[in-house]
Amino acid sequence: MRPTPTTRPRALFAMGRRHRDALFAPADIQRLTAYVDIDPDHVAEDLAGEPALKDVEILITSWGCPVLDEEVLARAPALKAVVHAAGSVKHHVTHACWDRGLVVSSAAAANAVPVAEYTVAAVLFANKRVLEIAGVYRDHRAALDWSQHFPGFGNYRRTVGLVGASLVGRKVLELLRPYDLDLLLADPHVDAAQAAELGARHVGLDELVADSDVVSLHAPALPETHHLLDARRLSLMRDGATLINTARGSLVDTDALTAEAVTGRIRAVIDVTEPEVLPATSPLYSLPNVLLTPHIAGSLGGELHRITSSAVDEVQRYCSGEPFAHAVYHAALATSA
Repeated sequence: MRPTPTTRPRALFAMGRRHRDALFAPADIQRLTAYVDIDPDHVAEDLAGEPALKDVEILITSWGCPVLDEEVLARAPALKAVVHAAGSVKHHVTHACWDRGLVVSSAAAANAVPVAEYTVAAVLFANKRVLEIAGVYRDHRAALDWSQHFPGFGNYRRTVGLVGASLVGRKVLELLRPYDLDLLLADPHVDAAQAAELGARHVGLDELVADSDVVSLHAPALPETHHLLDARRLSLMRDGATLINTARGSLVDTDALTAEAVTGRIRAVIDVTEPEVLPATSPLYSLPNVLLTPHIAGSLGGELHRITSSAVDEVQRYCSGEPFAHAVYHAALATSA
């Protein structure tokens, strides 16, 4: 039975202490305690021997949450729900959780927003050749004929190809829709009609890579997506095209990308790498045609509060007997981040 509005189920924070402190401001704690019985000062970073588990109905998790395996669940007989104040639940929600029939929610949709915003900015700057022009301007410190130096630059009718109709991929398509761009989508789980509804033309991956001025990756890290962009596919990219990766570092063969980038033939905006962090000797740090950022596209700083708001909303729904708005289903995890 779901709790009625007159009851306050027991809840527990299970995450890294620093993440709890960054996510949940006093106003968020106040709102949360209106719905659940929770000790706001207690954060379970290790669930082994955690005495509060025996009465907990809702675990509020985030980065740093311990794995919820059979041993943990055996000491949490009242546990019914996991509300994850972050993106993927794969790191801590195990088969034992699904076997128990726990309901699970994630703030992946909230976390997708800043990643999509970063991606859109990267797309627009890439086609406008902003970083390269800024570099030339810095070196020459004079007004030049930019159209002569960068013929055809700009965003009008450029082709942007998205690999993966994930939450982030769909948000990027939504945000790019008002621009005069031609959008392509490659995803084996989406057909032509579904792609059209998202505002894109469905194509195969090789065609997308070869025909796009910008290739943006939004696929999950799965065995079948490991090095999805290998040396062969990177060689298909147009001269001067840009690769954007805000998804997972394992989607790209780092050695192959480095070899292509060193020639200057293609450009890259890379927020995630394999390995993460790259060796200090990697040329990707200093190449003028590469923008390398340290996994900052996702929620950071003030953006964390969007995640918190989403998680508290889900707690409120649960306590009101409503289904989660952002439920996670076991069957969907095989093809999601």
